[in-house]
Amino acid sequence: MRKFLSVLLAMAMVLSLTVTGFAIEDTATTREPEVMTEEATMAGKTVILHTNDVHGAIAGYAYITALKADYEAKGAEVILVDAGDYSQGTSYVSVTKGLDAIEMMNAAGYDVVTLGNHEFDYGYTQLKDNMTKAKFKVLCADVFNADGTPIFDANYTYTTKSGVKIGFFGMETPETQTKANPTKIKGLTFATNDAFTKAAADQVEALKDADVVICLAHLGVDGESKPYRSTDLYAAVKGIDFIIDGHSHTVMTKGENGEPIQSTGTAFANIGVIVIDDATKKIESNSLFEIKEDTAKDATVAAAAQKIIDRIDKEYGAVFAKSEVVLNGAKAPNGNRDSETNNGDLITDAMVWKILQDKESLTVDADHVVAVTNGGGIRKAINPGDVTKKNINEVLPFGNTVVTIYITGAELLEALEASTYCTPDAIGGFPQVSGINYTISTAVAYDANAETYPASTYYGPKSINRVTINSINGKEFKADDTYAVITNDFCGGGGDTYYAFAAATAKFDTGIPLDEVVMEYITAELKGVIGKQYAAPQGRILMNPFADVKASSWFGKYVIDLYNDGIINGTSATTYAPNNTLTWAAALKLLLVSNGDLKAADATGADWSKNAIAKAAEMCIRDRCEGHLPSRVLPGRCQAQQACRVQDREQVHRLHRRLRDGARRREGHQRYDRDHLRACRVPDPRADRQDPLSAHPDREVRQNINAKRALLRQRSFLLTIRKREPVHRTGSLIFRFAYR
Repeated sequence: MRKFLSVLLAMAMVLSLTVTGFAIEDTATTREPEVMTEEATMAGKTVILHTNDVHGAIAGYAYITALKADYEAKGAEVILVDAGDYSQGTSYVSVTKGLDAIEMMNAAGYDVVTLGNHEFDYGYTQLKDNMTKAKFKVLCADVFNADGTPIFDANYTYTTKSGVKIGFFGMETPETQTKANPTKIKGLTFATNDAFTKAAADQVEALKDADVVICLAHLGVDGESKPYRSTDLYAAVKGIDFIIDGHSHTVMTKGENGEPIQSTGTAFANIGVIVIDDATKKIESNSLFEIKEDTAKDATVAAAAQKIIDRIDKEYGAVFAKSEVVLNGAKAPNGNRDSETNNGDLITDAMVWKILQDKESLTVDADHVVAVTNGGGIRKAINPGDVTKKNINEVLPFGNTVVTIYITGAELLEALEASTYCTPDAIGGFPQVSGINYTISTAVAYDANAETYPASTYYGPKSINRVTINSINGKEFKADDTYAVITNDFCGGGGDTYYAFAAATAKFDTGIPLDEVVMEYITAELKGVIGKQYAAPQGRILMNPFADVKASSWFGKYVIDLYNDGIINGTSATTYAPNNTLTWAAALKLLLVSNGDLKAADATGADWSKNAIAKAAEMCIRDRCEGHLPSRVLPGRCQAQQACRVQDREQVHRLHRRLRDGARRREGHQRYDRDHLRACRVPDPRADRQDPLSAHPDREVRQNINAKRALLRQRSFLLTIRKREPVHRTGSLIFRFAYR
């Protein structure tokens, strides 16, 4: 009913009636993979094979080992390098906190790697321990210990057998300080601003005797990473011959402006190939080798990977539940980093459920308990069918624990504002929630502070102007109230954009792993079945793309509801024009299409208005009872109005009385109120209380009559629409009062 009434109100505003969705694909920094088909001899060449963002796809190491052997068989010298994020992504590497990734890279024969932000997921202590097992060089020039020294070697010169000196240095994204759990990387400094470019420039200077200087960068090219993208680095630092990039999972062989930057995507979708001519000591080509089903594998490395896979599958492969729906594991668009998802709903519901099992431990009432988790922490989808522990572990691979923090409503609002500052663009901190209903006004510019949050690349909000919290557990949100926010230890420690959580003085870490909480919720509360209640997002997060519609305005919530239900669009991407008029035919069209009464094909083309009016008349004629039309039905009034008067006189009388009383309180509507009521002249229902239809002897007929009356009550808005009357003068009033 809420949705239906929202349809009615929004018709009071002008809009473009479209239901078509679209996605924008950024092609500036990506291109189709180029399949490497080199058959000629490679003698006198040095080939660099590179990967990035493998994310636990350990079976892929057999591909790069076989490709290396193929080039070597043709006479080339081959170097294997990686640009980070190999320690996390599947249970095949996360169970051992990244160590199995190191073992697989040893087996493949890697020579040089840098660090990705996910190498820090298990903490700096674990990272250092893992790297003691590495048989390859680890480079990182822009992350420093407390004493100011780099945490690993900053650069390394690889000299080939033919005498070519290739200088490598590593650059880690400064975003790591908020993308990794801040409590697990204390004491480390990530270079930002001028220190970031200086760290790179220092390495170029240190490698000045090298023939080729290559940066292994985990920076990416996403807009949210500016000004620390690989393209930004190349523009700021001279002397870099090539950048092997990671982080954004981009497939590219050059930057958007032709920069010598290459990236393979993720999970061995491709292997990067850079060919250096030993004679000229210059890079002569770069390309991507696409991995296909029939791509050759190295048997020894494949066996090592399979051993790990079998071990984890045996331990984590037992089925504990079933899913009837697909749980969204996408990043964006329409994923966990830019919108509400059913996966986010399930996870946050589980968090609240678990904490409420012990209500006595809370210092606030249950209606002040909510949950927030960062969308970037949701890594995989769950498909219909059997659900295993491994599935949940891959959705939530970080080993996070559940934390309860106590903050004010104002602090909660700050966290939501900061964590959606670039929405609809993707952001890892995007808040998936339970117990909170909020709206993001995406057309409004984020009002950022001049300085970033402490030890962060993110700017806190100077004012709150994009996010409106509509309700907390169905009740009024109060900025001064204290709320218990259930989150993960990453957000609770100030990860991503959640500095407001880190600043909380009251905090309790349960120590319970988040993936175990979700499994327990599915087993105990959902009885082992993820059912249709999670088939779609539940409307907790609403998007308002219209600059001229404020969530606080009296009509704002209705327009925003309809937009999020996919029923309406604006007059442009960012405008709705709420004060423009709408024709009677367009109003009918909107109602009929939104309720499925008029096919989309009949709502377009030259005859759309005729079709809409005819369909409305047809439905009203069909619904009315012949022989019971009152004698006072005025000629010229729409069939819909006649039928509604016949079927539910009391509802008609009540709505008109509300309209009359309300309109008289609004300046400028006295004349309209008088003229409209004179034209509609509704009889007093008390004069006709004994409705012969209500006493019909056939029970089935009575049931049909009641069903039709319910339908007509929903459509009672038609009573206020007259062909010559602008709808925004009538509908906006009647629905305001009908919602009372």
